[in-house]
Amino acid sequence: MLFNTFDYFIFLTTVFALYWFVFNKSLKWQNILVLIASYFFYGWWNWKFLGLLGLSTLLDYCYGFFVASPNKSKAKLFLWLSILNNLGILAVFKYYNFFITEFEAAIGMFGIHFTPWLLKIALPVGISFYTFHGMSYVFDIYRGKLKPIRNFVEYSLFVAFFPLLVAGPIERANHLLPQIQTRRFFNYQQAVEGCRLILWGMFKKIVIADSLATVVNQMYEAPSEYNGLSLLFGMLAFSFQIYGDFSGYSDIAMGSAKLLGFELLSNFRFPYFSRDIAEFWRRWHISLSSWFKDYVYIPLGGSKEGKFKAFRNTIIIFLLSGFWHGASWNFIVWGGIHACGFLPLLFLDRNRKNVSDTVAQQSLFPSAKEWGQMLLTFTFVTIAWVFFRAHTLTDAINYLKLMTQGLLTENLFQNIADSKGKRIFLYIIPIVLGDWYFRRNERQLKQFRYKYLFYFMISLVILYHFLNAKSDSFIYFQF
Repeated sequence: MLFNTFDYFIFLTTVFALYWFVFNKSLKWQNILVLIASYFFYGWWNWKFLGLLGLSTLLDYCYGFFVASPNKSKAKLFLWLSILNNLGILAVFKYYNFFITEFEAAIGMFGIHFTPWLLKIALPVGISFYTFHGMSYVFDIYRGKLKPIRNFVEYSLFVAFFPLLVAGPIERANHLLPQIQTRRFFNYQQAVEGCRLILWGMFKKIVIADSLATVVNQMYEAPSEYNGLSLLFGMLAFSFQIYGDFSGYSDIAMGSAKLLGFELLSNFRFPYFSRDIAEFWRRWHISLSSWFKDYVYIPLGGSKEGKFKAFRNTIIIFLLSGFWHGASWNFIVWGGIHACGFLPLLFLDRNRKNVSDTVAQQSLFPSAKEWGQMLLTFTFVTIAWVFFRAHTLTDAINYLKLMTQGLLTENLFQNIADSKGKRIFLYIIPIVLGDWYFRRNERQLKQFRYKYLFYFMISLVILYHFLNAKSDSFIYFQF
C-alpha cells in the first residue's frame, strides 16, 4: 500500500477513527489495533512475507532476554546469534544472488565454470529497515541502555509500526518503545502538525519527485539520445527527485505517526544546504547514518584510536552504507565516493566544523564563502548520485562520459533551447525556496502568516497532479 494512493487515505482514516473513538480508553487495545493495522499494511504488498517479519520479530524478542544475562559470555553469544540471524536474513533475500554470481565470475577467471542456483523471489519490502530495528534493540540491551520488553505486542509494534515499516526512519528502541508503553491522549495541535507534514510530503512526492522522474527515467534509460546539457539537467533532476521522494516519504511517515500520538525521529534537515560532506551526512537519511555511527563506527573504535583506525572505520561504514542500499557494485562505489569526500575532512580535523549552526544562521543570504562551500558539496553529491541511479557501474560511467563529452564539444547556447531537461527548474525552485525559508527551524510554518493559503494552494496542486499523472512507488522501497 503506497502512501501516495487513495487506498492509504482510506486506511489511515479508518485506523485514526478506530484508534481515537473506539479504542481510546485502553492503551492495550490501541497497541493491538495499530499492530494489526501494521501487519495488514505490510501484507497488502505480499502476504507471503508476513511470516518472515513475524519470525524476525520473535527471534530478536527472545534474544533480548538472553542478551540481558549477567553472564557476559552468554550475553555475547546471543548478541552474535542475533547479528547472524538478522544479517543472515538479509544475506539470503537481498545479497545471495549478488554473492553467488560474483563468485561464479571470480572462479570463471581460473577456468572453473558452473551454473549457480539463483533465488527467483522478490525482495521483501522493508527488510533492511525492520532487521535494523531488531538489531538496535538487542544492541541497546547488551550495552545496558535498555531492559528487555516482556510485552510481545509492544515489541512487535516497535518493529512493525506501519508509518516506518517499509522505508524508515530507522527508529531506536529507547525512543519509540517508551511512547508505545505510555498512555496517549489526543492532541489537536499535534494532529494538525501531522496533517501539515503529510500534505507537504505528498507535495514533494507527487508534484516534485514524480514530475522529475519522467525526465530522469528517459535520460538514464537512453543517455546516448540526449545532448550533454540535457544529461547535466537529468543528473541535477535526480538529485531533487530522490530528495523529494525520500524526504517526502519521511514527512508522510512522521505525519501519520503524529496523528496517532507518536513522535518519530527526524530523517532530513535540508541536506542540500550542507557546506561539506560531513555536514551532508548529518542532514541526509539521519537515522541510517546515526545507526552506522552508533553500532558500527564507535564499536570499531571510532576516531579515538588514531588516524589510521579512524580512516579505516570511516571507509568501512561508507562502504557498508552503500552495500546496505543494494546488492550491486555501483552502490558500493557510491559509498566509496562519499568516503573519499569525507576522509580529507577527517585528516584535517574539520569533519565536525559545521555541527550546530545552519548556513546563513544570522542573515538572509549566505556569504560568498558559504555559497562556494554549498555549491562544491552539492556538485560532489550530485555526481555521486549518478552511480546510485544507474543500473550498473558501466551505465554510470557511460552516462558521465557522454555528459562530459557533450559539454566539451557541443554548442551549449544551442543546447539550452533544445534541452529536454530545462523544465526541471519549474519543480526544483519551489522546493529550494521552501527549504531555504525553513532551514533554521523545520516547524516555522506554524508562525507563517499565510500558512492556510499556502496549504490550500498545495492541496490544489497535489490534487491536479494526482488526477492527471501516474504516481510512482517510493525509491527507497527497493532497499
